[in-house]
Amino acid sequence: MMKMDKEKKEHRVHILCVPYPSQGHVNPMLQFCKRLVSKGAKATFTITNFISKSINPKSDSVDIASISDGFDAGGFRQAESVSDYLHRMEIEGSRTLENLIKSYLDRNLPVDCIVYDAFLPWVLDVARRFGIAGACFFTQACAVNYVYYYVHRGLLDIPVATPPPVEIPGLPALELPDLPSFMHVSGSYPAYFEMVLNQFSNVDKADFVLVNTFYKLEEKVVDSMTKVCPMLTIGPTLPSFYLDNRIENDDKYDVNLFQSDPSQPILDWLNTKPPKSVVYIAFGSMDNLPKAQMEEIAWGLNNTNFNFLWVIRVSDKEEKLPEGFVRASSERALFAHWSPQLEVLSNEAVGCFFSHGGWNSTTEVVMPQWTDQTTDAKLVQDVWGVGIRVRVSEEDGIVRREEIESCVREVMEGEKGKEMKRNCVKWRGLAKEAVSEGGTSDLNIDAFISKLECS
Repeated sequence: MMKMDKEKKEHRVHILCVPYPSQGHVNPMLQFCKRLVSKGAKATFTITNFISKSINPKSDSVDIASISDGFDAGGFRQAESVSDYLHRMEIEGSRTLENLIKSYLDRNLPVDCIVYDAFLPWVLDVARRFGIAGACFFTQACAVNYVYYYVHRGLLDIPVATPPPVEIPGLPALELPDLPSFMHVSGSYPAYFEMVLNQFSNVDKADFVLVNTFYKLEEKVVDSMTKVCPMLTIGPTLPSFYLDNRIENDDKYDVNLFQSDPSQPILDWLNTKPPKSVVYIAFGSMDNLPKAQMEEIAWGLNNTNFNFLWVIRVSDKEEKLPEGFVRASSERALFAHWSPQLEVLSNEAVGCFFSHGGWNSTTEVVMPQWTDQTTDAKLVQDVWGVGIRVRVSEEDGIVRREEIESCVREVMEGEKGKEMKRNCVKWRGLAKEAVSEGGTSDLNIDAFISKLECS
């Protein structure tokens, strides 16, 4: 028997996964691949040629392949615009994905299913040309997806015509600032807005819809959206070490598009601090806060007198912080332009995460900036009860230092902060339950693979 024949028989199914090539999308899908492999499937994770050449990612269990986004030399930064990038990626991505599928056919390792990021609906068209099953993978919260679904289906007009709050089954009442930023800031980022709506352009033709959440976290909205768009919750897609610990050597994200510093000095610094004494500040890889806002954050942190770890670009540290601030803060602060976020958030020294909002199992001060972050902030504060959202000045859209200081203090030492910490423990336990044997996400992943085997 040929070696490839033997390899094919050793795996239940072969699943090819195609993420949107940004940090917040790559790792969730790669973690899902690891889950698939742990259940006997063969998973191939597809990155762009640019990412492959830039960081050459490795995985102990998942095969890694690459396709072109049309910008092999420089990736997204090489494109003239967002629209230019998305257009070229669809053309070149389709062509090179077809070639990849053919290469597996030639090796007698046919692809049984393509799991594709919802931002890339054209991948389903490629799958259909080969008679391959397609599974649409939503990285964002189900609540956010449902809002976009309502807009795409014409059930919610943009700009919002009806007086707030917006009522959508399964969701809390949403005021304008709670909606995704594309919807309450009219005309902002039109190419991205078109992309998030196009997620639903052919989702009804997909064989499966997978969502990176877990059932008990978004029970009401999952039940509501499933009535119009049947889905499987398969999250949270974190390394197994932080959840059920059933996947061997799965204690970190394997793809870090922005890593440039060793992580140990950061962890060593944290280990010198008392438990729950550090504020961790990180606004994501795409943040671009104005100088006035950065200065307010700096003085707000300074006035709390807490230790803090601030992930900040070198250019922002030099150009946007108050003069002398870094030097004056040196005894209780550490500045870094990259950090190992999972390890930082799980370190007992961290008592508060000051962020743009997102999926995190820790108490937060949330300052949402754009896209889904505003809706995530609503969930973090009012539904899950694990964070507090800062109030923005109506005059100039800046969050004042007094507000930042007050919110950080509330999380670190206030009564609300204590309740948030108790809620974090509850949600962390439910997240672990979901991916453990017999949990909702675990059973859904089993069902997904079993249906592919029977097709």
